[in-house]
Amino acid sequence: MTDVLIDRLAEIVGARHVSTDPDVLVGRCVDYTGRYRGHARALVRPGDADEVAGVLRTCRDAGANVTVQGGRTSLVAGTVPEHDDVLLSTERLTDIGPIDAVERRVRVGAGVTAAALQKAAAATGLVFGVDLASRDTATIGGMASTNAGGLRTVRYGNMAEQILGLDVALPDGSIVRRHSEVRRDNTGYDLTSLFVGAEGTIGVITALDVRLHPTPAHRVTAVVGFDDLGALIALGRELRDADGIAALELIDARASALTAEHLGVAAPVDGAWQLLVELAGDTDQTERLADALGRADLVGEPAVGVDSAAAQRLWSVRESVADVLGRYGPPLKFDVSLPLANVPGFAAAATALIADHAPDAIPVLFGHVGEGNLHLNLVRCALDGDAERALYSAMMTLIADHRGNVSSEHGVGSRKRDYLRMSRTPEDIAAMHALKTAFDPDGYLNRAVLFG
Repeated sequence: MTDVLIDRLAEIVGARHVSTDPDVLVGRCVDYTGRYRGHARALVRPGDADEVAGVLRTCRDAGANVTVQGGRTSLVAGTVPEHDDVLLSTERLTDIGPIDAVERRVRVGAGVTAAALQKAAAATGLVFGVDLASRDTATIGGMASTNAGGLRTVRYGNMAEQILGLDVALPDGSIVRRHSEVRRDNTGYDLTSLFVGAEGTIGVITALDVRLHPTPAHRVTAVVGFDDLGALIALGRELRDADGIAALELIDARASALTAEHLGVAAPVDGAWQLLVELAGDTDQTERLADALGRADLVGEPAVGVDSAAAQRLWSVRESVADVLGRYGPPLKFDVSLPLANVPGFAAAATALIADHAPDAIPVLFGHVGEGNLHLNLVRCALDGDAERALYSAMMTLIADHRGNVSSEHGVGSRKRDYLRMSRTPEDIAAMHALKTAFDPDGYLNRAVLFG
């Protein structure tokens, strides 16, 4: 049966775009952190929407499960196959259409990376609103599937706010092309929003119409230090709704110390907690930022960058954190969203919880504090099996106890599917199941994700 399936897939996409090489597959079956692994029977790389649809139809008819892969930067094992799947990669869907600088929009393939779109937008004086440290690898289709946020969410919003239209290959092999040239279109169901954040469970995004934004004429960046996390949160609450806010990033001193040790990039300020603030606009924002910082309980003087080179130096610590943490082995990651008032209490309680379960692990906290979206990483966490599951479950409970959400911008994937009920009511989950069944009655598409 597998041989027949592989031959049919090769007819659709070309033999050189189908692989059953064990060495190729093993590299495709591990998640971005290196912590979780699966198994697959084949890799197929379609070149357009029709080929994607053909692959889906063929796999459905053959009873083969399909796992969709973009840049494979998921941090919740969202691209790890569990059922001897066919891996469907969008990496060849890399067309970038002409940019409409007047309407500020562009159509791109799902396999285009964030960095490639940013470069194309910048060439016309525009900005793509979602930025990630993994921009060179993360794909626009994958970012839409998880409704990714990132470093500029406080200004531009998540991926959902950037998407004007989609092409989606459905599990039955048909293609929905939902596009509109007007800015307001209320004709029927909002199908675009249905597929954004669905994590590939009801269709494969193949192309997107993306909103672009004007490039701010002025930008000022600062990093400030705090001894008290509550004081940092107070400043974050003041700034998150300020005109011109462009970024609001939390970094703890442990992250800065690790970055200094491995990259030689020292923290620009002292303090147990650091906040990176960036304002941008048509006019110089320096005085506005100085006024806000002047009212805060800082440790020492802020580090301020008014030109691009200085700003990049200030950003380097924050953008290097995730890669530096990986040098200590696969970190155990928690992506959480919390009310700002509960962040200090959660940080203290999480540290105590980690000490009980994994006393040798180093907790590192960073993230997008404007949205209360935090990334808690455990470095040198040697737990596995039942011990890891016990810590993970206890952390999810702690998040729920602090009125948080078990997933903020990374999605649910397969890692958090058992905890979906902590953030969604039974009625919510039943409605999602109904949609999944309606679109994919065979349950073969991204079977491990979200529901399991």
